[in-house]
Amino acid sequence: MKRLLSIITILGLTGLGLSLSAAAQNQPAQTQPGSAQAQQQPVDTQSARAFEGKITKSGDKLVLQDSSTQQAYQLDDQDKAKQFEGKKVKVTATMDPNTNTLHVVDIAPVER
Repeated sequence: MKRLLSIITILGLTGLGLSLSAAAQNQPAQTQPGSAQAQQQPVDTQSARAFEGKITKSGDKLVLQDSSTQQAYQLDDQDKAKQFEGKKVKVTATMDPNTNTLHVVDIAPVER
């Protein structure tokens, strides 16, 4: 009788362990404060792409005036953009369509 009870207990615990394991795999990973994942700023799930245009002032901010669409994009990294003010550049960035802001990955001058 004790043996049967032990087998039932072991099988029950094994089933519980499998259920918990399956549930943990279906949930997104929790990030710890201070971890690299937690420190990253949210960025669109789209990958970075290239935008070409001229860095110009709009009020007190630098923007990218896209040469093909004539669209002005706000730049989230003003320090990177500052050295290219008035110049034609290629900006590699992801775009936040809600705010029309480019999240800058890189800025490079365009060869004329």
